[in-house]
Amino acid sequence: MTINKNLKYAVGVDLGGTFVKVALISELGDILFKNMLPIGSDANKQIILDTIEKIILITIDQAIENDLKVIGIGIGTPGIIYNGVLYGGADNLNGWENIDLANYYSKIFNLPVQVDNDANLMGLGEFYYGAAKGCTDAVCLTVGTGIGGAIIANGALYGGFKNRGTELGHIVVEHNGPNCNCGGKGCLEQYASTTALIQRYATLTGMDIKNLNGHYIVDKYHENEEHAVKCLQEQTDYLGHGIASFINVFAPQKVVIGGGISDAGQFYIDMVGAAATKYMMSDCGGHTEVVGAKLGNAAGSLGAAALLLKNPALQ
Repeated sequence: MTINKNLKYAVGVDLGGTFVKVALISELGDILFKNMLPIGSDANKQIILDTIEKIILITIDQAIENDLKVIGIGIGTPGIIYNGVLYGGADNLNGWENIDLANYYSKIFNLPVQVDNDANLMGLGEFYYGAAKGCTDAVCLTVGTGIGGAIIANGALYGGFKNRGTELGHIVVEHNGPNCNCGGKGCLEQYASTTALIQRYATLTGMDIKNLNGHYIVDKYHENEEHAVKCLQEQTDYLGHGIASFINVFAPQKVVIGGGISDAGQFYIDMVGAAATKYMMSDCGGHTEVVGAKLGNAAGSLGAAALLLKNPALQ
């Protein structure tokens, strides 16, 4: 890729439970450099902060070496974020709460810093650079261990009051369903996540859950193995049921499905789309298309960088 020194660049940080990934991204959405560092399972708040600082510094040094203008840093993290402050909700990261992340890193690097929830930024990445590019309204879902998501309404991320909403995996689809980690019952992710798919298959087959993953079940589905067919039909039906609710409320142009299970192929997206069509109101979903994500693991970093690169105040 040719490096254009006349463009603006931003650092996009994507913090996960085991790794922090960072990319230097141009205003055109091109990724120039990618870096990654592990987050140890026993890492505390300060270790996580230091690891993020280290990898941002590595990325900024790469920009400096190539005489590129970095206009700011975007950070995606699990948890509840409002005005750059992480309040909590990141259960997979030890002590990761009550931190003014924007102010903390702005002081270190003397650059503007924007922070948002990681699922929101995966959606924002797909909105600006991926499967929902060109839309004004979209719903983006990440289907994996749980179900996360983002809502873009009228061209902007929607988070509800103080950015506390859009927990799309926790709409209730069975009011007397199993307990969820969120404290509720019958949440969508208890039926439609990859975890739920694997648990259901293990129950039907008697297999050890440790020996299973979504790809195995998809392969068995293609072999027409009865339990795999049953489980995947159930999982996509529940996911489509949940998506129909989002369509009825937001009437998006695109519903984007990401996460590892979306790699199963177009047949999977088609199954989910057919289920959504079955349950939605046609007046609400007449202009909605269910599609697979395009950006893969790069979506989070691209969305984080977009917080700066698409910010009119920084243009």
